[in-house]
Order: sequence, then C-alpha cells, then structure tokens
Amino acid sequence: MNSGRIAITMLLGAALLTGALVYYLEMFGYYDEVDETIGAETLVVTKTDGTTAPLTAGDFHGIDKDSSPLGWRACFTLDAPPADAQPYDNPTPLVGPNWFRCYSARGITGDLESGAVHAVLSQKNIHHGVDRVIAIYPDGRAFGWHQLNGEAEEQRVIQ
Repeated sequence: MNSGRIAITMLLGAALLTGALVYYLEMFGYYDEVDETIGAETLVVTKTDGTTAPLTAGDFHGIDKDSSPLGWRACFTLDAPPADAQPYDNPTPLVGPNWFRCYSARGITGDLESGAVHAVLSQKNIHHGVDRVIAIYPDGRAFGWHQLNGEAEEQRVIQ
C-alpha cells in the first residue's frame, strides 16, 4: 500500500467517525428526559385574557436539552381540555429525536392542517423569543414543543 492510499483511508475513517459522533450527539447526547412529575406540574395554558392557568396532565413523557431552547418536547394526556385557551397562530411542530416515539411532528402537522387538532399557547417567551405550544386532540391526547415567536424572527437571534 502506498502513502496516498493510507492517507485517504485515514481521512475517510476520520470523516465516518466524526459523522457518527455528530449523529450520536444530536440524537442522544444532548437530550435529557424530563421528570414526569415535575414536567406535568409545570404545564400551564395561556387564556384569551392573557392570564395563565395550570393544566392537569397525566401520563407525561418529556425531553429537553440544555444546548437549545427549542429542544423541549412532551406527550401527555389531559382530563379536560382547557377552557378559553388562547389559540396559537401558525403552529409548527419541530421534529424530535427518532427514539422519542410518542411524539411525531409529521403526524401532528398533518392533524393541524386537517383541523383534527388545535394548537394553543402554553407560555409566551418561555425563553427569549421562544413560545411553548401545545396541540390538544379531542380525546385528551396532547403534545407540546417550543417554537420561535415573532420576536425571535424579527431579531434573528436566540439568546
């Protein structure tokens, strides 16, 4: 084997190793599971008058990551849909890691487009320029995610 082949083999090996490391970090490394009790207790909904009310959530499963304010995702059930919750304009569920099976951004997006589910504002500016949005199904299933709001879009900066 000549030195050129050795160099190319080493470069390809380093590229594959780097790709595998980046994939692992994006899919597993930065995410932490949210404690189900704490996660369920911290859920609120914003009412049309601007006040917030706590939600009574069951079967809570959530993930979050410290590296981005957009990393939060949750799946849970609600005993009763919140009364007079503020609708959320242009909800866009963000894709989560493939191992978080209870949450499907593609499925939620399709249901939002068909009108089978409605999205409400949970918390405005939970992080600067980021809102917490919840999609609520008629049967009580609910899914949450963080989404950039108009403030962040105007500034193009997430702090």
